[in-house]
Amino acid sequence: MVERALSFGSVAEAYDRFRPGYPVELLELVMEYAGESPIRTALEIGTGTGKATRLFAEGGIAVTATEPDAAMLAELRKRLPANVTTVQAAFEDLPLVTSYGLVYSAAALHWTNPEGRWERMAALVRPGGVFANFGVPIQLADPALQKAARAARLPYLDDDGVPSPDGTAADRPMQWPGTELEQSEWFTDVRQVVIERRLPMSAVDYVGQLSTVSAYVLLSPADRDEVFRRTLEALPETVELDAQVHVHLARRLGD
Repeated sequence: MVERALSFGSVAEAYDRFRPGYPVELLELVMEYAGESPIRTALEIGTGTGKATRLFAEGGIAVTATEPDAAMLAELRKRLPANVTTVQAAFEDLPLVTSYGLVYSAAALHWTNPEGRWERMAALVRPGGVFANFGVPIQLADPALQKAARAARLPYLDDDGVPSPDGTAADRPMQWPGTELEQSEWFTDVRQVVIERRLPMSAVDYVGQLSTVSAYVLLSPADRDEVFRRTLEALPETVELDAQVHVHLARRLGD
């Protein structure tokens, strides 16, 4: 997992180009959940190239964007909003001296160390503040094309996803990290929301997205090229991505 977590810098430019951004509905959802207490400051865990950073910054929030990988931060800094401060640091190394109205993570929380995760998170969210976690699984909308892409991948990868960090089965009503948040002594009002979204794109761009997934990044160059060649052969020129945004929200206990 550590090797996979640190693999993205080698594909930072492709990550910024091919990974989909986040819709304004996500910002609206978080702000509505916050209620009457406006969010003015936010800490982002694992900012990557800034896919979520820009959304929250455009909402008028002062964002402190943290990321351990210098190459990923370099991509963000190419188009850095004025109200964003960047910090090169892993979640586990952040000083616990400042708390924020919002702490969020976009497709990065599963890479953090589970030991002491929620105690550390609670120290970063001000009492009454909001924690949010969200991501967009990369998946074709058409089940038949899913099957074709899986067959193309199978000789090289059994699975290209990341297993649930706490082993929660995919058919359970509450998924991770909501499962852990519900058991946490520091958070309450845990909610799980799915924002529906479909994105049409070329098969080439779909493979471009796959090139930023850690499971493929860690393949040998020859195997990776062959997987992508087989995948393109199996797909039509245009595909549709099931780009649902999976969101978990929780409120920090305290006055």
